[in-house]
Order: sequence, then C-alpha cells, then structure tokens
Amino acid sequence: MTAHERALRGFNKHFSGDPTLVVRAPGRVNLIGEFTDYNGGHCLPVAIDRGTWVAARARDDDRVQVLAVDLDDARDSFSTAIPIDRLPVLHWANYVRGVFAALGRQVHRHLPGVDLAISGDVPRGAGLSSSASLEVAVGEALRRLFDLDATPLQLALAGQQAEHDYAGCQCGIMDQMASALGKANHALLLNCTSLTATPVPLPADWAIVVIDTRITRGLVESAYNERRRQCVEAAAHFNVNLLCEVVEADFATRSVGMAPLALRRARHVVGEDARTLQAAHAIGNGDLVSLGHLMRASHRSMRDDFEVSLPPIDALVELSNGVIGDTGGARLTGGGFGGSVVAVLPKDGVPDLACAIKLGYRNPSGELAHVHLCSVAAGANLAGALGTG
Repeated sequence: MTAHERALRGFNKHFSGDPTLVVRAPGRVNLIGEFTDYNGGHCLPVAIDRGTWVAARARDDDRVQVLAVDLDDARDSFSTAIPIDRLPVLHWANYVRGVFAALGRQVHRHLPGVDLAISGDVPRGAGLSSSASLEVAVGEALRRLFDLDATPLQLALAGQQAEHDYAGCQCGIMDQMASALGKANHALLLNCTSLTATPVPLPADWAIVVIDTRITRGLVESAYNERRRQCVEAAAHFNVNLLCEVVEADFATRSVGMAPLALRRARHVVGEDARTLQAAHAIGNGDLVSLGHLMRASHRSMRDDFEVSLPPIDALVELSNGVIGDTGGARLTGGGFGGSVVAVLPKDGVPDLACAIKLGYRNPSGELAHVHLCSVAAGANLAGALGTG
C-alpha cells in the first residue's frame, strides 16, 4: 500500500468519510552546498520521489485532529482558538502545530479546525528532510483547503519557523524551499540570502542515487545547533552578519588570527559556497567530471573542517567514489552524523555501484545500506481532490 493510499485509508477509518483533498510534498537530497543555507549562501538540492501525503477536511469548529498513520495511528488534538502549545514529548506533532502557528501569523488569518491524516515514504533520520516534507505538506493542505493567500516560499518559511520554535532545530531554509519549490528533472540553485531559486536542468543520462547508511541521527540531538553557533562566532571575526558574505579569494588574508576551530568551520562554509556555484555551472554544461571533483572536495571539507561525518560514512563514500571513478562523485549529504550519501553518475553505472555497496558496506549494527535510484520530482502539489466529505 502506498503512502497516498495509507493516508486515505487512515482518514476514512478515523474521521468517517472522505477528505476534501490530498496533497503531497517531497523530501529532498542536496547535491552540494551543505551548511551554507543558514550562513546566507547557496545550495543545490533536488526534490525527490519520496514524500509526505496529507489528507485533509475542514471542520466546523476550531479543533485540529491529526492522525499519524505510519506511527501506529498516533494522534494529536489542539485548538486554533488559543495559542498553540509546543508539546514536550510528542515530537512529531510539534511540526504540525508549528506550521499552524507560523502560517496563521504569515497570512494574518485565524485558521479554522481541520482533520488531517498523514503518511509518508521519506525514511526518517536518513538526511532526506522528512520533517520539511511534513511541514510543507501540512502548509499546502491548509493553503488549498482555506484558499490562503500564501506563496510556496511562505509555506517554506512557515516550515522553517516550525522547526525553530516547535522542534528546537535552528535549521536553514534549504529543505523547506526544495520541498515547496522543487521542479521535476531540475536541481534548484538556491540563494539563501535573497531566497530565490534558479532551476538547473539535469542531463537525462545522469543518475542521482541516495544511499541510506542506516545510521540514523536527529538534528536536534546532534551537534547541528552547536555548529550553527560556531558559524555565528566565526562571522564575528570577519565583522559580517553571515559567513557567506566572505569571498573565498579573501579568506586566507581575512582569517589571520582566528582560533583553529573557528577557522575550520569558516573555511568549510566559504569554500562550500564557492563549490556550489561551480557545481551549478558544471551541471549546466553537462560536465560530470567537474561535478564529481567538487562533490569529493565537499565531502573532505565536511569530514575535516566541519567535522560532521563518521568513519563508516567516510568508508562508504570512498567505496562509492572508487566505483564511480572520474565519471561523477559521492559525498555525505544532509545534517551529518549519519543519514545518507548522495552519488551522481551515469545511469549505466548504477548497477555496479549498487552491487559494490551491497558487498562492501555494513553499518555498525551489521545492516545493509538502502540504495535508492531517485527521480527528481516537482514540489508540493495537489495529489487528489475528493469532494466535500
């Protein structure tokens, strides 16, 4: 049963009748540009063919009832007539609550009650933005259900605010923008200062492979927030608000006197921003060799300067790059400390890569990696309109 079907079945079972509509918002994988978004730089994600489905129907009161089908039909309920509290334990529900609170403020409207059934197929803890997919899907459902005057970018910003205020993760805007604004068969070059997205067409004979390491991590529990604080401190050395205001050509001169840890963090961010712009140019030119070199350099920087990789992941990246050779590359993607590796290579090389990973990699618990050949999907959209319930 697909996630779409599970959402429909869960809604019918628990809320008696059909939803008015079903929406879908995709997860994402970032090709390059890691930890640059909250530093005001560029990143290069794609929306993927894994996502979150939300079945929704308006109520005639202020009560919101939420069903998490994939979590053994866990439920949450709250009122939009009073300030929406953050739950201390029921973490999945905080993403939903946070979107309601943030989106209501953005559109300057009181949001009525609604019944929601949620299901998805983005692996949680795999670095593919299951949380952003959920946030944007909820926002898209509310936008369509109540005819809200909200742009896809506003939905992304509401999702980011939910992360900050309700989930406790001080994330950047990349994940939510990729989910809301994704374009099929294109990467998105995001400028995280101007909040603009430039589609970059992907060559038809290239494959994007996501390798779920089966090493899960939670961004809040990891050192993600710590890294963000370190970047703020490093920016102060340069007397800038955001690290990506520093030009790579000036970095060596301007970084004189920095503490070693701050130097490494800043070097990654400034170099990664430059690599991302170069990568967008390489994709536009169909230059897979150059893209591969940039992806390898990105992983080395994440490993050595930003220190968010782990030895088993480094080994998997080395294995993957050894199989791919000069025709592409692989790197850790996402928030680090687990999650997934992304590889870009010719489509005809995927079977050899998958075979090598099956034979040569196990996570620390002895589990095989999950290898996904991804299609590049569109952003949040209507998956079905069923009537008035």
